[in-house]
Amino acid sequence: MRKIDPQQLSERENYKFLIGSIIPRPIAFVTSVTEEGVVNAAPFSFFNIVSSNPPMISVSVQRKQGEMKDTARNILANRQFVVHIVDTDNVEKVNKTAASLPPEESEVEIAGMTLVESTKIGVPGVKEAKVRFECELETSLELGGGENNPGCDLIIGKVVYYHIEESIYENGRIDPQELAAISRLAGNDYAKIGEQFTIKRPL
Repeated sequence: MRKIDPQQLSERENYKFLIGSIIPRPIAFVTSVTEEGVVNAAPFSFFNIVSSNPPMISVSVQRKQGEMKDTARNILANRQFVVHIVDTDNVEKVNKTAASLPPEESEVEIAGMTLVESTKIGVPGVKEAKVRFECELETSLELGGGENNPGCDLIIGKVVYYHIEESIYENGRIDPQELAAISRLAGNDYAKIGEQFTIKRPL
């Protein structure tokens, strides 16, 4: 087995090993609002569940040369955001929002998506997602990077409202095949949900 010391690698080399090994990764499509009221949107695959009591999720927003991205800046400023699950129906549009745009331009418009009002927060979501979570900022952490130059902003949000499309909902559960979530691999590659199997946990 090859032995590699991450401290001897560049940031880019470590990134490639991580995204190539930790697969598949769920994708959070996040909407946030600038101080001027512009709705920004971007996908992030450093994303997961933190807690169910209360429901909390995490999104890690990587910085570019130490500079905070619009999504993290917006969330820290107004403490609200919406997370959408990326699926086979919306992945093409979501991919368009990954383009680097200035803060005053909305990725939602570029992708041709439809904004919808949220129920408990001021940040809108997008209609083209089967699941969306209205979130309030629980906490954030600056992590990694060098001294006084963080590498990422770890955002932890408390889910304050769920929006779940009727077609995927049944008896309090979500049908994974109907949701048809898309996961992130490395490079330009994505994956669909494939064969499912069941293994019972030990008592």
